[in-house]
Amino acid sequence: MAVETMRVVVQRVSEASVTVGGSVVGKIQRGLLVLVGVEDADGEADAEWLAGKIVRQRIFEDDEGLMNRSVADVGGGVLAVSQFTLFASTKKGNRPSFIRSAKPEVAIPLYEKFVRAVETELGKKVETGEFGAMMDVALVNDGPVTICLDSKARE
Repeated sequence: MAVETMRVVVQRVSEASVTVGGSVVGKIQRGLLVLVGVEDADGEADAEWLAGKIVRQRIFEDDEGLMNRSVADVGGGVLAVSQFTLFASTKKGNRPSFIRSAKPEVAIPLYEKFVRAVETELGKKVETGEFGAMMDVALVNDGPVTICLDSKARE
């Protein structure tokens, strides 16, 4: 049996935005674009752990060019985008299955809890996409720096 986990992909960006139906619904400059995937068995503890880990990750450069600063340290923003495809299973055939992804009645409250937890950790508003909408996500990956985290492996 697979261990359920909340999964995120964190990208350090110089700018990022989400557009829905031709309108920008979320936008940041320097900071982190966080793609968020939720499974049915995830809970508030998963959301809170990931929020703290993301905000405290030292992935921004200090004056010596070393990754020693967090998004909070540099005054950066966070753009959180729901991403059910992070749990795609490609075992059989060529069409991915998304059966591991939580249904909206589970995923929406947990995604919203995650956003609130990041806001608490960061001390400012988190920009978001629109849950369940077809979104155009634009970003300039800075580095590039991309990190995958999950709430059960905690690596």
